[in-house]
Amino acid sequence: MSSYDPIDEALNTTSAIEVSNTPENGCITRKDSTKNITDDVEKDYEYTRANLYSLIEKGQESLNGIMELAGESASPRAYEVAGQIIKSVADTTDKLMELQKKVKEVDEEKANTTNNVTNNAVFVGSTSDLSKMIKQQFLNNSNKE
Repeated sequence: MSSYDPIDEALNTTSAIEVSNTPENGCITRKDSTKNITDDVEKDYEYTRANLYSLIEKGQESLNGIMELAGESASPRAYEVAGQIIKSVADTTDKLMELQKKVKEVDEEKANTTNNVTNNAVFVGSTSDLSKMIKQQFLNNSNKE
């Protein structure tokens, strides 16, 4: 039974507000999805790395084939295509190195951002509990000195 039932009865309406049961002390737990993000980043890295390796290998095979064709035919177009393949393979290897650098930067950012600082601590209790805790802390500090 929700706290809005008497109002709804008086106005002949139905409440659209749903009352949910929250965990102990009215706290709502938050699911942390950083693990899923980390797993996704690792999967994407491995997938991209495998694709780049595959592209480099296929480019090298294509380069070997076009170099044989260019040598046999002595065609200027074949040499032009060979030059384009060389450029393409070189660009792909550069992308592989950039990927390594980006992953290293992401790992360094993770290492740097692991400091958790609690700025606003909330005391859940009565004022008498708080005064007892303060008094006990004061007595503990007095005994230490």
